[in-house]
Amino acid sequence: MLMKAEQSILLLVDLQEKLMPAIAHGSEVIHQCLTLATVAGLLEVPVLATEQLPEKLGANVAEIRELCDQTIAKSHFDACPDGLIDALPEGRQHIVIGGCETHVCMLQTALSLVDAGYKVWVVADATGSRNEFDRDIALDRLSESGARLVTLEMVAFEWMRDSRHPQFRNIQGLIK
Repeated sequence: MLMKAEQSILLLVDLQEKLMPAIAHGSEVIHQCLTLATVAGLLEVPVLATEQLPEKLGANVAEIRELCDQTIAKSHFDACPDGLIDALPEGRQHIVIGGCETHVCMLQTALSLVDAGYKVWVVADATGSRNEFDRDIALDRLSESGARLVTLEMVAFEWMRDSRHPQFRNIQGLIK
C-alpha cells in the first residue's frame, strides 16, 4: 500500500494559465503541484501533464510545463481516451495525481486509471476546483472508488523511504 518512487508516475492535470485564476486557492494548488514535480524530478519519477483544449484554454502554467517530461493535449475530460495510457512509462503502476478541476477532469482521469488496474493516489492538497464543495465531493467519491487520498508530504516521505536518502535534505527544504 506504500507509494514507491521506482514504480510511480506523477500526473498533473490541467494546470492551465487561463483556468487557474478561477480555481479556489489556485495559487496554492500551483505551489503544491510545483513542489510535487520538483520532488519527483529529484527522485527520478516521470512527470506527465495534461492540457484541456490548449488551443482555447492555453497552456499549463510555464513553471509546471518546465518540470514535465511530457504534456498530453486532450479534448475528453478523462485523459485516457486521448492517449494518456499509451504515454505512461512501462513498468510503473503507481499513479500519483494532482490538478484541476478535481470534480471533472482529474476525477474522470483518476477513475479511468483505477478501472485500468493502476494504483492511484490523489494528492488532496494539490487539487482544486472553482467551488470547494465540488472538490470535496470529488475527493470523497475518489476515495470510495479505490483511489487513495494522500498529501504532498506523504508522497515525498514515502517516495524517499529513509531519512538517509541522498535527497532528504533537499526535499525537506522544499516542503518546509
